[in-house]
Amino acid sequence: MNITQTIEIPSSRRLIIDVPREIPAGQVIITFTPASTAAEASERSEARDIELINRNAERLNREALDVLSFQSLDI
Repeated sequence: MNITQTIEIPSSRRLIIDVPREIPAGQVIITFTPASTAAEASERSEARDIELINRNAERLNREALDVLSFQSLDI
């Protein structure tokens, strides 16, 4: 599970984090990424995802139709 939240870091550089109950107790990794870097990475990731979908669209459509054909069977 990943949770992303954009926050403003105060000049004191001190943060208090309330962790949602959905996150299990135990070790976690907290990553700090400047917002401009995260936005650029998100755009690159989105462009890469779109390219992969377009490249595999025909195969993905065949697989989806195959799955839907099984759903209409009377079992």
